[in-house]
Amino acid sequence: MKFEIPAAPVRVKTPWEGHLGGVPMHLDYFAGTMFEAVEAVARKNPRAVAFDFMGRGQTYSHLVEMVHSCARSLRTIGVREGDRVTIAMPNCPQAIYMFYAVNLIGGIANMIHPLSAEKEIEFYLCESGSVTAITLDQFYGKFERIRQNTPLVNIVIASIKDELSNPLRTGYMLTEGRKIAKIPDDAPIIRWKEFIRLGKSCFYNYRVKRKPTDPAVILYSGGTTGTTKGIVLTNLNFNALGQQVIAANPMFRPGDTMLAAMPLFHGFGLGVCIHTMLSQGGRCILVPRFTAKSYAKLLIKYRCNFIAGVPTLYEALLRLSTMNGTDLSCLKGVFSGGDSLSVELKKKLDRFLYDHKSVIQVREGYGTTETVTACCLTPPHMFKEGSIGVPFPDTYIKIVNRESGEELPYGEEGEILLAGPTVMKEYMNHPDETAETLRVGDDGLTWVHTGDLGMMDTEGFVYFRGRAKRMIITSGYNVYPGQIENILDAHEYVQMSCVIGVPDPYKMQKVKAFVKLAAGVPANDETKQVLLAYCRKNIAKYAMPYDIEFRDDMPKTLVGKVAYRMLEEEEMARIAASANAVAAAPAPAAEPIEKGKKDKKSEKGKHRSSDKAAVPEHSPEASDRETAHTDGETTHIENGGAEVEK
Repeated sequence: MKFEIPAAPVRVKTPWEGHLGGVPMHLDYFAGTMFEAVEAVARKNPRAVAFDFMGRGQTYSHLVEMVHSCARSLRTIGVREGDRVTIAMPNCPQAIYMFYAVNLIGGIANMIHPLSAEKEIEFYLCESGSVTAITLDQFYGKFERIRQNTPLVNIVIASIKDELSNPLRTGYMLTEGRKIAKIPDDAPIIRWKEFIRLGKSCFYNYRVKRKPTDPAVILYSGGTTGTTKGIVLTNLNFNALGQQVIAANPMFRPGDTMLAAMPLFHGFGLGVCIHTMLSQGGRCILVPRFTAKSYAKLLIKYRCNFIAGVPTLYEALLRLSTMNGTDLSCLKGVFSGGDSLSVELKKKLDRFLYDHKSVIQVREGYGTTETVTACCLTPPHMFKEGSIGVPFPDTYIKIVNRESGEELPYGEEGEILLAGPTVMKEYMNHPDETAETLRVGDDGLTWVHTGDLGMMDTEGFVYFRGRAKRMIITSGYNVYPGQIENILDAHEYVQMSCVIGVPDPYKMQKVKAFVKLAAGVPANDETKQVLLAYCRKNIAKYAMPYDIEFRDDMPKTLVGKVAYRMLEEEEMARIAASANAVAAAPAPAAEPIEKGKKDKKSEKGKHRSSDKAAVPEHSPEASDRETAHTDGETTHIENGGAEVEK
């Protein structure tokens, strides 16, 4: 089955055409659903391993069998064509089964972060109109507390232990499992094993024929305004991405492995790491809980062919002593996305790969959730410093003046526009912003106005310059200041707030809040702790402000808006002054040590410092244990997921 994409008019500029290195300009796309694409792979090679989870491999035939079983169960509990089903899960088998089962019965998978705060979960459920949700046992309490405020009819509860081998299951229950609160026997939920049994009594025709252009997935982003909204994506969007990614990686062969640590509630993890692999005959190594050490261990154990991550992930790998002497000649592709990869870090990574016997370099890409994720990638044969590459097949990029909309000459900076088969269907429940973001040009193509700034050179290579919209990127996650400000402003202590991103060596940025308190509220530590506790309840852990600074007043623009850029400049100046003060301070004098004796305290301190430096901030061993990392993608689930390093 083929789905033909109309060729772009000749008046669309494609200067990259001569620099693709054998990658075709156009592809014939699979004319079916996401599950049908995976099913086609299973028919061709049923015994091939689809994914590995905690040392257990599952074949494509088993994957398809479990998807059908879940589909029958969903139909039995009343899920129908077009219904929304929320999946709030880490990278684990049950999440994969349910994702494709929802697709099989013609439903729409609403993908959300399981570490979201209760109010956020309530918003996602109501915004999508989800009738059913599946999550892990450790998140049951959050869903139950907000259930009455949502359209939910059924909650399916799974557990990591259900997919573990007997030895690992025992270890899990003695460690992570014992930390999970017991769910009451009479709780109004459907437990996973019970859910699977329900499918045996299904005598309905549960398989629904859907078109490639029908809605299939909802992912969340801030859009071009920074306000959280659901992005509705189609079967074609995901299938086209899978074929484009493989076409841009001619070294790929069926059976090649992808270390899938980036989370499936994010476009990069779901689109590139999971669906691309499964729809093209690859093998996913599922990582439910990320630490740099476990990531390295799995990379070495499975000799993975492809890895994808954000810059913070690679920063962590570079610091790991366990990678010393590792043979990485198995790698065929190393991709970086979710945030800008600095020239310095790319050079370090490329040197690291070379020193570990790899014949490839890291390839930086670019994309938006409005196009599933990636739509542009550095060619394997040609690198330009600072560039994020060239467009995928059938994808078009142009740079325009933000005010006039006129296409700019090569080398001039403007707004990045995207067109192609991965462009979203719409923003859910936001027709006005959909119309503002998706515009049909004079060339007849539907263009995504990204709000991002960049330029294109004469050979079609794209250079990302920054974001026109307010957005903070922390460990690969997009955090929208307006969303956090709305939450803070709703508290009775707060008259006005402003949220900015502060540079961080590990996360790229961390979140800081400035607050003007309501009249009569004291600006003391007790007030700060009340507001931080309020934030922890209403804001996802990865988006939590690390600090709240009280201000007597906020700087304003000429039109009376909070001048957040002034606060950013003040914070940068403060950081620079602090760094200069540290650099100028004289080194402390060393205490004399008696001849023949060691300073044991000093030696011990050095050892601890060294160990800590080798641990990334977003790992469980680090001090910041509440960081969830993705973006793009990896995820650390607090007290959840099986410990990979068993």
